[in-house]
Amino acid sequence: MPTSQALEKAREAGLDLVEVAPMERPPVCRIMDYGKFRYEKSKKDSKASKHTQPKRKEIRLSPTTGEHDLETKLNHARKFLEHHDKVLIRVRFRGRELQHIDEGRKVMDKILERLADIAKVELPPRMEGRQLTALLAPK
Repeated sequence: MPTSQALEKAREAGLDLVEVAPMERPPVCRIMDYGKFRYEKSKKDSKASKHTQPKRKEIRLSPTTGEHDLETKLNHARKFLEHHDKVLIRVRFRGRELQHIDEGRKVMDKILERLADIAKVELPPRMEGRQLTALLAPK
């Protein structure tokens, strides 16, 4: 249909003539409300980008965390990594625990060793104030 005829039909309907596929021969156009089309496209794009971005989850521990609690936290970290989220592991030292940083490092090494099959270390363990942190990313 000629462009002038399509524009006339769009005016009669009170809508816009929108070029949908400009690379096709001949180009494909559609009669629609352009404002509504842009709104729905932006909504769809933001929804799609929301699901594709990895999130950062955090696991908090202390040097005195028990073995069973450690297993539970490892299971949570494993689930996060399976959903393609990054995991920040944080060992917090309180009071006199700062004198025994080696105990916290043992806990951190144990976690990194058990998650080595599913994760890679993005940021190695390092002290940040009263906390020992490491960042894991899914393989």
